Amino acid sequence: MSVLVVGISHNSAPVHLLETVALDREGVQKLVQDAAACAHVTEATVIATCNRLEVYAEVDRFHGSVEEVSRLIVDRAGQSTEALLPHLYVHYDDGAVSHLFQVAAGLDSMAVGEGQILGQTREALRLGQELGTVGTGLNMLFQQALRVGKRSRAETDIDLAAPTLVTAALARAHGSTGDLTGRRVLVVGAGAMAGLATATVSRAGAAAIVVANRSLERAVRLAGEYDARPAPLADLPVELGEADVVIACAGAAGLLVTADMVAGARADDRPMVLIDLALPHDIDPAVAGQPGVTLVNLAELAAELHESDAGREVLEVRRIVTQEVAAFLSARRQASVTPTVVALRSMATSVVESEMERLEHRLPGLDEAARAEVLHTVRRVADKLLHEPTVRVKELANETGAVSYAAALAELFALDPEAVDAVTRPEGLGE
Repeated sequence: MSVLVVGISHNSAPVHLLETVALDREGVQKLVQDAAACAHVTEATVIATCNRLEVYAEVDRFHGSVEEVSRLIVDRAGQSTEALLPHLYVHYDDGAVSHLFQVAAGLDSMAVGEGQILGQTREALRLGQELGTVGTGLNMLFQQALRVGKRSRAETDIDLAAPTLVTAALARAHGSTGDLTGRRVLVVGAGAMAGLATATVSRAGAAAIVVANRSLERAVRLAGEYDARPAPLADLPVELGEADVVIACAGAAGLLVTADMVAGARADDRPMVLIDLALPHDIDPAVAGQPGVTLVNLAELAAELHESDAGREVLEVRRIVTQEVAAFLSARRQASVTPTVVALRSMATSVVESEMERLEHRLPGLDEAARAEVLHTVRRVADKLLHEPTVRVKELANETGAVSYAAALAELFALDPEAVDAVTRPEGLGE
């Protein structure tokens, strides 16, 4: 089996196309299940964020699986194949491992080094486990990716090397807002990005913070952490009338903040900054045409953050990722020959036992001490004969043609294919 990644992100597509593949939780679950149901897919899960949608799958063949999984993404976009296909990217096997490790380490993020992607990677693994679509292969891969992400942040300052989306957006709007001290901020949404936004403006000294969300319970929970005031989404027109800065990150289906709502809230033409960090958009782009209104959205931030250079920290994280990818692939290749080695040793054990039975029939008077000595000697001979080929096949596993070395070993010793396959099954591994 091999790993396949088919995805679309801020690196491959403009924001207006990313919006077409933005999925809610139910949509992500359905995509995972549909991917797992593809003919050539044995395991699947999805990483879905505001600026990326990636399907990870264990597959038994490349061409059939990449066509099926690509079709799933194209269908959800509601775009023609010709319009979306050039913006999809594909990584396979070793390349897929490298890509996931880079994603988890924050190297592929819009804001290089941002920490949210680690939680989103963990959520992809959890969702696949919950749906029963993640098995041994993807579980091992994602667990290692999470360790790589944690190591990158523990050993470097990559998380400080580039601004988060919220910080970058506030910095971009600084000319209009100035310092947040004394400002009234409205946060729309109560998810991970909204939590980051609330924490950021709280530390920046905002005079008052309101968290508005469709689920008032979640708004209450988030607001309580930062001495903010919760509000239902239905109160948005009223809350807009009190806000100097609006940060929207709900990612709802349909616009939450319309141009008319903003115009009505600004009867006195006072300045207002609106920051839209959601996909699809929460704020009507038309608000940018109103006098005194500053709109910052993901499209602007993408270009700005893409040009930022995290310098030495990025180089160090790339070194860590390269090292971890090499170690993972080496371990995986060595593991691929383990069933053959185990089957070979099992065959040798059977031969030794068979020959000892034959010896006992021919020498029925053999005492226990002599029998034990003969058994020990025969086992040592078998172990010594097998030691070099089994050590060498593991060493050669790191070279091109590792699978053929294992196959050659099985062929030379006439190993039963069923015996080899049994080692890879859970019951075989547990023995």
